[in-house]
Amino acid sequence: MASPAAAGPGAALPPGAARRDFYWLRSFIAGGVAGCCAKTTTAPLDRVKILLQAHNHHYKHLGVFSTLCAVPKKEGYLGLYKGNGAMMIRIFPYGAIQFMAFDQYKKVIKKQLGISGHVHRLMAGSMADVFYFYFQRKKITKNGGIAGKLGNRGITAVICTYPLDMVRVRLAFQVKGEHKYMGIIHAFKMIYTKEGGFSGFYRGLMPTVVGMAPYAGFSFFTFGTLKSIGLAQAPNLLGRPSLDNPDVLVLKTHVNLLCGGIAGAIAQTISYPLDVTRRRMQLGAVLPDSEKCLTMVQTLKYVYQQHGIRRGLYRGLSLNYIRCIPSQAVAFTTYELMKQLLHLN
Repeated sequence: MASPAAAGPGAALPPGAARRDFYWLRSFIAGGVAGCCAKTTTAPLDRVKILLQAHNHHYKHLGVFSTLCAVPKKEGYLGLYKGNGAMMIRIFPYGAIQFMAFDQYKKVIKKQLGISGHVHRLMAGSMADVFYFYFQRKKITKNGGIAGKLGNRGITAVICTYPLDMVRVRLAFQVKGEHKYMGIIHAFKMIYTKEGGFSGFYRGLMPTVVGMAPYAGFSFFTFGTLKSIGLAQAPNLLGRPSLDNPDVLVLKTHVNLLCGGIAGAIAQTISYPLDVTRRRMQLGAVLPDSEKCLTMVQTLKYVYQQHGIRRGLYRGLSLNYIRCIPSQAVAFTTYELMKQLLHLN
């Protein structure tokens, strides 16, 4: 039988051949665009959250909505987007790797381990970020070698992009008139020279890693479960044919937004104290009590003793719901749309 190449330029390709061309690249782009759209949408809320989490002295006496109003008055409307440039540089590769990895891990778990349904979505979501820690030892399953190799992608995404997150938080925390950092490049230079070289860029990495598995796991798990239940129970009401493949049923846009928002809210509630811990550790040298927040356990204990649970470990959670619900909704909806546009279904 002649190969497709030998059949001439007008010959039809085998079914599915076109979909395999540059699949990884197209999946990478879809995830990156989804991440950037989501973070830009909620950048003002993210900056306010950082100010409240670390008790910035200009805004610590204010609530969520008061701070949202006070920042533009003090720093102009662009002040709400402070640090967003560093976020975009960081989030494109991170979001790209996360979404791409989730799809691939889901297939590997189903094919290699024979696990499907809700469980394989929860596992794939966690693995997409940080399952390096779970699968580095090959003792776990006979397929541990495969999982271990794939798992390095999640931790690689975190390690490579973490310094940008550190810089973004430092830029977002400073207030007009009290600038310690003049921009992204200057912040990199200052942290490197004043805070111990490269290790200075990785303050707060441990709570980040520990919090990623439950956050990503429950986020993807909840979204995937709601999606499958919705399409199974009410396909005509909640679903529609995919743009690139009429035989595939996908959620309608507004249903996608709702499912993504619910997924984000549940995941944030579970992992939020570790997010507060990460921010406090990342700000490090710019806070007066930085010597009491050198490790994850020290920081958790200090925040709890000083501010309690509601005003300490969960300070800014209401804002985080407002922030993460549209963020996750936009991320999942954009990714689903990009999958159709780039023929990934």
